[in-house]
Amino acid sequence: MNKRGIVLAVNISEEKGVIKTPIEVGVFKAEHGLVGDAHAGNWHRQVSLLGDESIEKIRQMGIEGLCTGKFAENITTKYIVLYELPVGTKLKIGNTIQEVSQIGKKCHDGCAIKKQVGDCVMPREGIFTKVIKGGEVRPGDTIEIIED
Repeated sequence: MNKRGIVLAVNISEEKGVIKTPIEVGVFKAEHGLVGDAHAGNWHRQVSLLGDESIEKIRQMGIEGLCTGKFAENITTKYIVLYELPVGTKLKIGNTIQEVSQIGKKCHDGCAIKKQVGDCVMPREGIFTKVIKGGEVRPGDTIEIIED
């Protein structure tokens, strides 16, 4: 398993269930998530991550226009297979430390992404983290698995 990846994009939205917009710098707060994002708060799914490799599977179905944030992920990654990481894995992303809290999710009805795209890979291959140590994350930052 590749133990390093990179951040392709940091994405934010003020509402749940909608496509997120890329930003230049994400400010992540401990026990909260991405400041200004609808999913942030004191719960186990503070930050959502999805790999470009997972998005590529949907592109292969002939669906065009799939850019970062289309699946409502906060962090789009590359070179690390997120959904193979066990719950409890700690990741250094930018200068934050995040802990994997959930793999996949149940897709809610009326999801804007599924309606627009035709399929949503997030329920199968997206992961969620809790922010242990806050900081900033930018596109191009590295993602490293922290070995305990």
